[in-house]
Amino acid sequence: MTDSVINRLVAGPPAPGHRISFIRLGSLRTLDLTELYEQSGHVAAYLRSLGVEAGDRIGILAANSLEWVLLDLAALRLKVVVAGFEPGKFTDAGELVARYGLTVVFTDQDVPADAPAAVRTFTDVAEAARQAWPEPPGPVVYEPEDVTTIKFTSGSTGEPKGLGATVGSIDASMQAVQEIFEHRGDDNLFVFLPLSLLQQRYWLYSALCFGHDATVTTYEAAFAALGTARPTVVMGVPAFFEAARQQISQDAARADGVAPEAARRAAARRLFGDRIRYLWTGSAPADREVLRYLTDAGLPIYEGYGLNETCIVSKNHPGAHREGSVGRVLRGKEVLFDEAGVILVRSEHPVNQRYEFAEPGDSERMFVADGVVRTGDLGYVDEDGFLFVRGRADDVIVLGNGKKVIVRRIEEHMRTSPAIEECVVFCPAQTSLVAVVSPSSDTADLEAIAEQLARTNASFGRDEQIRKVVVASPRPSIANGMLTSQFKPKRQAIFAAFQSEITNNQDGIHAQ
Repeated sequence: MTDSVINRLVAGPPAPGHRISFIRLGSLRTLDLTELYEQSGHVAAYLRSLGVEAGDRIGILAANSLEWVLLDLAALRLKVVVAGFEPGKFTDAGELVARYGLTVVFTDQDVPADAPAAVRTFTDVAEAARQAWPEPPGPVVYEPEDVTTIKFTSGSTGEPKGLGATVGSIDASMQAVQEIFEHRGDDNLFVFLPLSLLQQRYWLYSALCFGHDATVTTYEAAFAALGTARPTVVMGVPAFFEAARQQISQDAARADGVAPEAARRAAARRLFGDRIRYLWTGSAPADREVLRYLTDAGLPIYEGYGLNETCIVSKNHPGAHREGSVGRVLRGKEVLFDEAGVILVRSEHPVNQRYEFAEPGDSERMFVADGVVRTGDLGYVDEDGFLFVRGRADDVIVLGNGKKVIVRRIEEHMRTSPAIEECVVFCPAQTSLVAVVSPSSDTADLEAIAEQLARTNASFGRDEQIRKVVVASPRPSIANGMLTSQFKPKRQAIFAAFQSEITNNQDGIHAQ
C-alpha cells in the first residue's frame, strides 16, 4: 500500500508544469502545484507549532479557497485527521471543538472575542504559508486502514452523521476512476462543490498524483468562472446541470437564423468553454432529459452512483454507457441485493465499518455483516452488468389495497416539465397520491404544471395517479432547510412545511 495515491501525494513534491487556480467573484490566483506543495509544508510546520500531532483531529469551517486546500494537504503530511464542516450546515466554530474532539478549528468567518483559543482564522493560515519555517515535516507512510478525514452525511434527516474515511477506500476509488477516465496532462478538473465533501478533494489529489491542472471555485461563482477556467471536466450535482440546461436553452433561443442544434452547441460552448471532455454527475437522481439534452449539445455527461458510506460504486463512462443506468460497478466493488431488492455494497477496501458520530443503532442499520453496506436504495443489474436504481426503499408507498408504488418514477416524470424544478410525492391517507412541486421560478406557471400533471397521470396506472398538486411557496432551498447541501429534497421537512395542504381533502392544483 506504500504506492497508494495518498502515500504518493505526501512522499514529495509533484512534477512541475501543472497548476491550480482559485477563482472567486472578481479574483483569480494561480500557482504551480510544486508551489502548492511547498506552501502546504509551511502550513504543516505551523500546525506543529500549535501542538498538533499525528492522530489529532483539526476542523475546517470555510468556503472553498487556497487556505482550505493548504490545510488539508498539511494535515495529510502530518497524519492528522481533517473534519470538514460545510458553512450553513455548521455555524459555530467554537461549539465544534468540544463536539468533535478538535485540537484546533480554522474558519474564514469572523471569530468572536470570547471564542475558544482553539479557534483560528484563515488569516493565520495565509501568513503561515508565506513563512519559511525551519523544519519542514518529514515523510509519513499510511496504511490502508488509516483514517485521513471525517466525512459528514448530507443530513437529509436529523444531525449529520460522521464517518472516518480510510486510505484504502480513497485509493481504491481514485485508482478505479483514473482507469476509466484517464485524466491526463492537458486536463483541467473544475471543482466548485464544497471541499468539505471528500470526493471534491479527490480531484485535487488526482492533479498532484497523476499530473493535470485543477480549478477551484464556489457554487455561487461556478457559471461565471467557467469561461475563465476553460475546464475539460466538470463535476456537479444534477441541480447544477439542470440550471446549465436552462441557461443554454435561453441563450440558444436568442440565435436568429441558426439551426436549433447548432444554436444549442454554440450556447453550450459559450457557457462551458471549448475544451470539455466530459461532465460528471451523481449524488442524486439525474433527469434523463437533462442528460440527453447536454450530450446532444456536445457536452457528454455521465451519471454514477455512490454513498458516503461506500465511495463511488458504479459509473457510466465513454467506454461503457447505458442511458437510465448509473453505470457498471467499479473494480473493488460488489453489488448484492437483499430479499426486498435493496442494494447492498461490499467493498474490497471499505470506507469504514461504523460511524464515528451517530445516534445509537445507526451504524448497525447501515453497516451489516462482513463490511457490507445497506444502501436503502432499490435497484437491479441488467444482463450486461449495468446498475439501475429504482428509488429509495423508504419511498415505496403501500396503498390501502396492498399495491406498492415506487414514487421516484412518477416524480421524475413530473420533473420533465420545464415549469417544475422538483417534485416529491406523498400518500397521507394510503389511498391516493399528493405531489408537492417546486416551480422553476418564483412565479409558478400553473397552466404548464396542470398540463404536466395530465401527461404524468396518463403515463401511469390507476393506483399511480396524482390526485392533487401543492405548488410550494416558499420554494424548497438549502437556506430554508428543505434541500440538503447536495440539493436533494428533505421529504420530512417538505411534508412538515406543507402538511395542512397535503392532508386536506381538496383535489386539483393548489398554489400558495
